[in-house]
Amino acid sequence: MDLVPLKLVTIVAESLLEKKLVEEIQRLGAKGYTIVPARGEGSRGMRSVDWEGQNIRLETIVPEEVALRILARLQEAYFPHYAVIAYVENVWVVRGEKYV
Repeated sequence: MDLVPLKLVTIVAESLLEKKLVEEIQRLGAKGYTIVPARGEGSRGMRSVDWEGQNIRLETIVPEEVALRILARLQEAYFPHYAVIAYVENVWVVRGEKYV
């Protein structure tokens, strides 16, 4: 079994950004993604789900150069204006050819 080293990019954002973020990561080279509802508390405190809408956690597995493009785009266009966080983890993937 061959394992391929890739990057797992996780973005936690306001749900109203879902469609736009999906379009962005695909344009930047992501082949797929997973989105799940997210809730919690951070530097901005607890969000009021009824008034502001729910958060999402978007995950995509990509090569390093795609991860860096995604992070650069988030920093440029989203971090200054929206409640968005992002982080990257090293992962080893079976069937890595699906992600590049």
